[in-house]
Amino acid sequence: MNDNNSKIFNRRSFLKALGLGGATAAAGTVVSCATGDKNQDSPTEPPVGKMTYRVDPKDKREVSILGYGMMRLPTVEVPEGQEEGNAEIDQEMVNKQVDYAIEHGINYFDTSPAYCKGKSEHATGIALSRHKREEYLIATKLSNFAPETWTHEAGVEMFQNSLKELQVDYIDYLLLHAVGGGDDKDDAMVKFNARYIDNGILDYLLEQREKGVIKHLGFSYHGHIEVYDYLLSQHEKYKWDFVQIQLNYFDWKNAAVNDEDNAEYLYNELVKRNIPAIIMEPLLGGRLAKLPDALATKLLKRDPEASVASWAFRYAGTFPGVLTVLSGMTYMEHLKDNLKTYSPLKPLSDDEMHYLEEIGTEMANYNTVPCTGCKYCMPCPYGINIPAIFTHYNKCLNEGNAPQEKTTPTYAKERRAFLVGYDRSVPKLRQADHCIGCGQCAPHCPQSINIPKELHRISDYVEKLKREG
Repeated sequence: MNDNNSKIFNRRSFLKALGLGGATAAAGTVVSCATGDKNQDSPTEPPVGKMTYRVDPKDKREVSILGYGMMRLPTVEVPEGQEEGNAEIDQEMVNKQVDYAIEHGINYFDTSPAYCKGKSEHATGIALSRHKREEYLIATKLSNFAPETWTHEAGVEMFQNSLKELQVDYIDYLLLHAVGGGDDKDDAMVKFNARYIDNGILDYLLEQREKGVIKHLGFSYHGHIEVYDYLLSQHEKYKWDFVQIQLNYFDWKNAAVNDEDNAEYLYNELVKRNIPAIIMEPLLGGRLAKLPDALATKLLKRDPEASVASWAFRYAGTFPGVLTVLSGMTYMEHLKDNLKTYSPLKPLSDDEMHYLEEIGTEMANYNTVPCTGCKYCMPCPYGINIPAIFTHYNKCLNEGNAPQEKTTPTYAKERRAFLVGYDRSVPKLRQADHCIGCGQCAPHCPQSINIPKELHRISDYVEKLKREG
């Protein structure tokens, strides 16, 4: 690969083109690239040499059923007085976790130019380049979200920059990133055409596949189902090698108002065409690892030895058309627990699958915000920490610390837990009451959340609790 073949963006202009630059201080409220709970009980060591693999039908390459998502990488401690959003990736820990993953059989690593504020590909490239190229498969994306990146030249530069940052001469799995986004179905199709068709970028990527610079070409889907259906209708033309979809036991039936957005529909449409599925959000942004207490108790009673998260991972991996299941494993504890689940995978029975789907339906009755913590809505131009607000609200609902009636005996205790926890989780200047409803965040949400509406709802709820003190 010749670095002189294209003009590579410098980091600042590159992030700006992705829509991640600017308002850096506002993004300072994001805790870091990492999310999760460091205080989980440390699992026992997973076995070596027991990983379950699926065979890619195109090149017969074995792919680990557990894929490493490089979206939420560990970061170093932030010095006092420094904005938390400026935390640097802990490269030493990334290296250590990647080494451990490869040692235990993981060979699929998924990243993007947009992840970790544009730093994920670079960190991933450093960690993986220390291993033999045949030991790992790299998946990355053409994350051309911002209109500035919709030209042919910008798209080529972004792809070439991925090769440079990842320190490779070819990409194993290249995705058109998050197709289907838009204000409505017509806008979504217009944006897809602008991102990939009108500028000739999809033709360019097809040429790169012919040359072997891309081994497998596919797309990840979020948004309006019409775009998903259209791309699958063009399978004979483009010959998609894989498609990445969101699948978990909640989304199987409850992902949207109509059935066509549910994971059941998305998966079955791929099966019809013999297209391998790559699964994202098996834990629904961590929500299926932190179920409401009543639902978590049900799973623990069914199998006291299994973690709540392991049920969700087994569910996603049980489907035979799934090539790999991605997990953003920020901490070593997460990595070890997931390795135990997939080394080897014990597929769920039909009864267990249905039981989990019933749990998902019960979960849908909780009034939580369906946020997965992806941070695509960030940075907010007004400094609001959107994911942290939703995380705290959902956590309190799940744990019974979101009081509704002042007359209940536990009201005062629950009220205090919510308000004190809110101030500790989200600095006052980053809280929901500072949302002006500009709506810049909503079009970027893969879950189609009306973010300003939810922020105003939470703000009103917080004010109600304060008045009733």
